[in-house]
Amino acid sequence: MSDLIGLAASAAGGGVFGLIGTVIGRAAGYAERRQDQAQERARWAHDTALAELQMRAAAAATDAQLRLADLAGAWRGLAASMEAEAAIGDSYRWVNAVRGLTRPVLTLTLWGITGLVYLGAEAAARNAIIDTTTFAATAATLWWFGDRGQKAR
Repeated sequence: MSDLIGLAASAAGGGVFGLIGTVIGRAAGYAERRQDQAQERARWAHDTALAELQMRAAAAATDAQLRLADLAGAWRGLAASMEAEAAIGDSYRWVNAVRGLTRPVLTLTLWGITGLVYLGAEAAARNAIIDTTTFAATAATLWWFGDRGQKAR
């Protein structure tokens, strides 16, 4: 009989340890799934942040391309204007004198407008307006006075 009781105790002990092992295995599996889910959430958050950064970079690149195209068009217009000015020949002395005075008067007027706009514009619109008027005044100054040395007759 003691053999039978020993066998029953061994079976019961093995069953209890098997049950404990199953519970521990299930708990470990549950912990692994939670850890995998946390890693997956972290990966998705990283991918989302990366996608947002890529969208911002693409928007910035598009904005830069638009600004570059705008500036390139402005410079092409200036070059065409300079070619048209170069095509004008000499005329009467008084016509040349009026043309000679027009540039300084227009330049001072443009710089005056730039100063008045800066002083009178609201802060929100000031940057865009100042950029445009400064470009115009600088382009006029450099174009009108940048290459005005004595020409050989």
